[in-house]
This record gives sequence, structure tokens and C-alpha cells, in this order.
Amino acid sequence: MRLALISDVHANLEALETTFADILLRAVDRIVCLGDIVGYNREATECIALIRSADCLCVAGNHDLAACGRITTRHFSNAAARTVAWTRQQLTPDDLDFLGSLPLKGNIDDRLIAVHGALHPESDCAIVRLDNDERRMLSFQALMAHPSGARICAFGHTHHAAVYQLHNDAVVVRSEQEVQLRDDAYYLINPGTVGKPRVTDRRASYMILDLARRTVTIRYLDYDAAATLAATHKAGLAPRFGFATLSSKWRS
Repeated sequence: MRLALISDVHANLEALETTFADILLRAVDRIVCLGDIVGYNREATECIALIRSADCLCVAGNHDLAACGRITTRHFSNAAARTVAWTRQQLTPDDLDFLGSLPLKGNIDDRLIAVHGALHPESDCAIVRLDNDERRMLSFQALMAHPSGARICAFGHTHHAAVYQLHNDAVVVRSEQEVQLRDDAYYLINPGTVGKPRVTDRRASYMILDLARRTVTIRYLDYDAAATLAATHKAGLAPRFGFATLSSKWRS
């Protein structure tokens, strides 16, 4: 089975369409979306429609949960909370029902566990960030104890692509573009972000997990980021300085 792992689309239709076009060339069996379909950008309804038309297996992200009212935005930044409130007004009742129905965790054939933030703790797994060694070890422990017997957990939320390997009580970060997975190790894998990069590299990223060959491959894709930011800015959801900086960078 070949799976395309995407995460943190954040209502960026340009990036999502580019990502799906690339996935179509890779002969995958299923797309797994690790949450945050909405938030930050303005094309939430269009992204939800595209995700649903592709029959993605989806888990809920914290922005998805906030948009449909399952959690509050108390711990969100001002910009994120403002976008959630704006998004909620744009979504149809059917969109809201879809987001409201998303599970916090997914299990693919007892071989892959999918979450948005972390595999631990049970109640806050869409909110906790695996952004330090202590939290990643807690999720590794949850994975090792998981009743499915799965050795791979896919997560998002940090917006940084990475493959963490636990073998013989040691955690290492695998930096190859294609990582060969060991049969006797456990893995936390993050495909990065389709639509909201937090680094100078503005490309969309996703992963292909080949469960038969036991490989995970990271892919980076260029898209028209300036067009997305222009639309977001027009809706009043992006700061002017960010628009000016990115527009000048992507004008050529």
C-alpha cells in the first residue's frame, strides 16, 4: 500500500491543487490528511470540497476543531483566532458537519496511526506539538503501547517535515529524501505543511509512505504562493508587511 500523507493545508487552494496534481503522478492508493484543512487563508470551503472529492482519510486538526466549535481559540494567536472566526462565517452547514465529524485519530490497517498533533495525550492529541525531545518520546511510548501493533505514527501541526526513528532506545532524525524504514524500529513522521510554511522555503511539502517497500519519501513543490497571499490579504487575513515581502520575493 502506498499512502500520500498531507497536513496543514490551511485553506491554501493553490498549494493543495499543486500537491494533488503531483500525487496523481505517484500511483498512491490513498491520501491521508493529518488535519488543519482550514485556517489562516481564505479558501476553506474549496479546500474542504477538494479533500472530500479525493476521498481522503482525514483526522481533525486544531483549526478544524475550532472552526466547527469543538474547541475554543483561547490558546490561539490573535491572527489565528481572527481567521477561525472569519472562516466559520464562510463555511456551509455541510462543511461544518464534515469538520465536526472528523476523528482525532486514524488507524490504517494496524500499520499506521494518524494524528494531528501527537499520539499522546488522548484528550489533547490535536493540540500538543511534538516540538521537543520529551514530547516526542511520550508519543513514541504511546506508539509502542498502542494495541494495533503499528510501528509508524504520522503527525502534523509543527509545519516541519521530519522522520524520527526510535531504535535501541535511541532517537535519531533521518534526513534522507527517501528513508528506508527498519523492521525493528518505531517512527514518528511529519510531512510538513501543504499551505502554511514557517520557514524561508515557501514550497508545499508532503510524504509518500510505501508500506510494502517500507520507505518514506519527502516531496517539495513550488506553487504560486504570492497569489495565495494576495487573496488572503484581500480578505483582511494577512498583514500588509507579509504581503509586500512575499510579493517581492515571488514576483519574478
